[in-house]
Amino acid sequence: MIPFVRDFAFDYGVAAPVSPLIRRLVARNPGPFTFTGTGVYIVGHGEVAVIDPGPDDVEGHLEALLAATAGERITHILTTHSHADHSPLARPLAARTGAVIVGRSAPEAPEVAATADMDEAHQPDFRPDIEVADDQRISGPGWTLEAIATPGHAANHVCYALIEENALFSGDHVMGWSTTVISPPHGDMTDYYASLDKVAARGFLTLWPTHGPPVTHVAPFLAAYRLHRLAREAQILDQIRGGRGRIGEIVAALYADIDPRLHPAAAQSVLAHLIHLGRLGEVVSDDPPAADSLFSLPA
Repeated sequence: MIPFVRDFAFDYGVAAPVSPLIRRLVARNPGPFTFTGTGVYIVGHGEVAVIDPGPDDVEGHLEALLAATAGERITHILTTHSHADHSPLARPLAARTGAVIVGRSAPEAPEVAATADMDEAHQPDFRPDIEVADDQRISGPGWTLEAIATPGHAANHVCYALIEENALFSGDHVMGWSTTVISPPHGDMTDYYASLDKVAARGFLTLWPTHGPPVTHVAPFLAAYRLHRLAREAQILDQIRGGRGRIGEIVAALYADIDPRLHPAAAQSVLAHLIHLGRLGEVVSDDPPAADSLFSLPA
């Protein structure tokens, strides 16, 4: 079982200090994919970086962020990826502050119809000022952020390590309150496993997800996160072995006890698992793997 962390005390519109170098301000966009809302991180003092500025504009969120940094200068706006609850405020915030936007551009592949009505939809025209490279560092007075490419949840997902505190802003790559949605074509389970191992190897003391509270017991949490995925794959294989070869049948059996609003996302994660299992030679499908394919075990 994943030791989820869901206790979360905060006030909307208030930038609360959560570490010597970090303040967090939560946007008022709660939902089934965002938990209590998008947690925007302000790093440093005086000259600061903002990580995942959030949606544009939820009940004065831009003004709340500007008020929280009054008397300071925002030099960099960093995005973990271009989902609609993370990056849309970047350009309006940059226009007001002169900050440089850092991140990776939205993927060019088309959206999937099954995700069109989810908060996981991309901001398709997102383009940062700086296309950040893996291991690239961005710094200011007393703070250093290192980009760690972590494709999986999204093809352009990047986490940022705060070197001074051995902490990681994990975006949606790892969340304390829930598992991460992997939604093809922009999400890729094979990439996700590799990125999860990459983060685990760094030995961070704290993970600061964009949604929800921090993860402070990092190594066992990441191990449980990975084991959960492997266990889900075993369950999917059992369903196919039992004659359920359609994704809808698998979701109905495995996700009967979760919020039905999450079933489209669950279907996408099942598809991501099946694509990964197909690469391993553990399942086959009559067509290139897709949401409506029939899956079976190899003969």
